Amino acid sequence: MKNHRKTFIIHGAKIQDIETFFEEVNDVFMADEDWKLGQSLDAFDDMLYRSYGKINKDEAIEIIWKDIDLSENVLGLETTRLFYKKKLSQPEIFDIKLINENIENLTNGIGKTYFEIIIEIIEAHSNILLIKQ
Repeated sequence: MKNHRKTFIIHGAKIQDIETFFEEVNDVFMADEDWKLGQSLDAFDDMLYRSYGKINKDEAIEIIWKDIDLSENVLGLETTRLFYKKKLSQPEIFDIKLINENIENLTNGIGKTYFEIIIEIIEAHSNILLIKQ
């Protein structure tokens, strides 16, 4: 049976931090657009859900994430902790109590890393098949 999914490839070797994750996302999904996604997990989720970039709403797609273990490492505990600590410097924008809880959860081994949040976002879309390589 032929695969009727549109295929996208994320190159984990290109991802060194959150900024380069979004550069890769923009290269893969937004290359033909005259605008790019900002560094926001909400924007990433919206892109997967809505009809912009190379994804049409609800179409069946396949994401092949090559060198995913490298991405898991660089978007892991330390990157996530730094991500939250940067938010602490903007109390007018972010819920500081929640951010501190997230940091505490990470420290206690029960919080999700940035990578785990990305995977959770992708897997929440029933039209997307994620292939980890």
